[in-house]
This record gives sequence, structure tokens and C-alpha cells, in this order.
Amino acid sequence: MKILSRLSDFYYRLDRKKLWIIWTANILWIVLLFSYIWCLDSYAATWEDNIPTLSPLDCKSAVLMEAETGRILYEQNADESLPPASVTKVMTLLLTMEAIEKGNITLDQMLTASDHAASMGGTQVFLEVGEQMSVEDLLKSVIIASANDAAVVLAEAIAGSEESFVSMMNNRASELGMQNTHFENTNGLDDTVTDHVTSARDISLMSRELIRHEKILEYSSIWMDTVRNGEFGLTNTNRLVRFYKGATGLKTGSTSKAKFCISATAKRDGMHLIAVIMGAPTRDIRNAEATKLLDWGFANYSLYKYDPCSLGEVKLLGSNTSMLECKTDGISLLVPKGTSGKITSEINLPESVKAPLSAGEQVGNIVFKLDGEEIGKAKIVSSRDANPISFAELFFIMLQKFILW
Repeated sequence: MKILSRLSDFYYRLDRKKLWIIWTANILWIVLLFSYIWCLDSYAATWEDNIPTLSPLDCKSAVLMEAETGRILYEQNADESLPPASVTKVMTLLLTMEAIEKGNITLDQMLTASDHAASMGGTQVFLEVGEQMSVEDLLKSVIIASANDAAVVLAEAIAGSEESFVSMMNNRASELGMQNTHFENTNGLDDTVTDHVTSARDISLMSRELIRHEKILEYSSIWMDTVRNGEFGLTNTNRLVRFYKGATGLKTGSTSKAKFCISATAKRDGMHLIAVIMGAPTRDIRNAEATKLLDWGFANYSLYKYDPCSLGEVKLLGSNTSMLECKTDGISLLVPKGTSGKITSEINLPESVKAPLSAGEQVGNIVFKLDGEEIGKAKIVSSRDANPISFAELFFIMLQKFILW
């Protein structure tokens, strides 16, 4: 109470001029404080704030992903579960390519069309019951012409039945983190299904995984081809393959339920983009919106790559060798177009490391910055195993030094 009384006394004795000076100083201090906080907020803004925004697209949902980093550059209603039509076949193709990689089937293997496969409606290559076609021609029929019957033949050869293959599709979707997906068939026909859905984000995830198989891009980038020894023509349902610079694929789809969908891939200057459009009202709008997404991505982003390399040696303690070679597996970073030359890197390595260490174990890092802002880190790892020195080895070294001394 005495303190309050003294303060009150002090202010009372001040004349108005002095009081005005004190209040002005307080107000200025508050203004300066808020200005400082505002500056901190401004400094926290990232370089992506300078990327021009893209207006909403004429479709139910959309995603633009950069394939190597997996970064989502644009999304619109990305997680709504929607019917995907023949974009379903991205998963069918992925499982087929993985079966080929494992050696379960081969490209030149001949497969036979079953009654069930031959009964498929919609887009097809009109396989007859008992007709044989190579895995490679079936793949081309699926990815170029979106053949429903060919998709079922591949599924039955890999899993024994379409039902078993669909179970594989759902399991693989779960592994890839496709949280809004449930498949009921291999091809996307949706007249009789009740819950055959996926999302734009999930399509980008399975598309990214599929294009890791470079062989698939050989087929998906073909405009026209033939099967049955040249007797049956295939024309790509993805018109961007013919008309968009750098287009590499990937898969279109359309039904009355799904409207018009596409997972469109294109590569320029080492950057591979995946543009997903779901539920566009027409084919032309679908293609135009996919083009708009890809154009926006290529216009505003580029891929900065720091390649794998050796980074010299560091002192190794507690081992029978004195030095350890270090390396980095490199990194890929998305940056604004035209800024790659401004990126700086800082290698952080300790003066020494201690055994034991396993090959690939992290011992340091490389920090990458753009205009002073950290944009990524690459691990620096041990290039080999570094085992601790044994008692026998230590004794032998000490004995050598004693003898030499």
C-alpha cells in the first residue's frame, strides 16, 4: 500500500507537461514493440509466399505434385473420395510392373483371356475367350487405349482372380498411405459398384509410385501403336501426350458418375510433375485444367539437385583405423524458378567420430539456404562399417609402440 501511495504522490506532483512526455514515451514503446513483432512475422514468411496463386479449377478436386520430392504444390478438395473411372488402372499397372520386377510374370509371357475378362464392357481391345496376348501388348492396351478386358487378364494372371487382385490393390493403397481409397475392381467401371472411390491426393501417390518404373513411361508416352501383329490400332486416350510439351503420360478416365478425370504427367528440365483432375464436366475442360496446373508448376518451380558425393575424411576414434570417409546421398529441393544459383550450402561435420558406426549411419549434415532461409538438409553418413578396436588389436598396437620406442 505504501508503494502505491508513493507512486500516486509522484504522479500527482508531476506537472502536465512531464506527464505528457511520459505517456508519449509509453505509447512510442508500445508502437515499437508491435513493429518488432510484425517484422518477426514478416521474416517468418517463406519463399513460397512469393509464388503467384492459382485460381480455383473447374473440377471437383485437383492436386499438383512434384514426383521426386513428393511435394504437393497445389490442392483443391484433395481428400474427397470420388469415383475415379479408368484412372483406377494406375494401381492395376503398378501391381503389374511390380510383378514383372519380382519375376512373377515377364513381358513376353503369353496370357489367355478368360470368360470373365472377355465379358468386360466399356473401352476394350475386344479379347475373345481363349485368345492369347503377350503381357507387353496387354500393358500397352491398358495404358494407351484404357482396355478394361486387358486389365482383367493381367489381374487374373498375377493373383488368380480379379477379386484376389482387388484385395492386393487395396493392400497396396494402404501401404502407400492412400487414406481415402477403396477399390472394387481393376478397371474403374462403376455401373454396379457401391464404394469404388479414391481421392486426388491418393491418385498422385499411386501415380508417383508407378512412374518410378521407367518402362511404363515408354508405353504411356506413345501416341499411336498396334497390337495383334499390327492388326488392331491403339490411340492414346490422353491427348496431352501429343499436344503438351514434355508430356510423359499417364492415365485418363471417364464415366457418367466420375465425369472426366486424369492423372497427367510431364517432365521439363529434370522436374517431373503429376497433375490430377477429378470430376471435370467435359473432356476438354479436364485437359485444359490439367494443362493449366502443369503450366503453373513449370512456370513457378524448379528442382535443385545436390548429387551424391564423397565429402572427405574425419578422425575416427576407438577403431583400428584412424580416419573415416564420409559421403552424402544428396538431396532434391523444390525452389522458385530461377533461384537455384542463389542457394548456399554449409557442411557440418565434427572433428572426430567414435566407433562403432554402421555404413550409412549419420555423422553430420549439409544445410541448404535460400536468401538466408533454411530450405533443407542432407545427411552426411559413414561410407563403411567402423568397428571398435578389440583388446587384442589394442595390445598389439601398444606392443609395437613399446618396441619402436
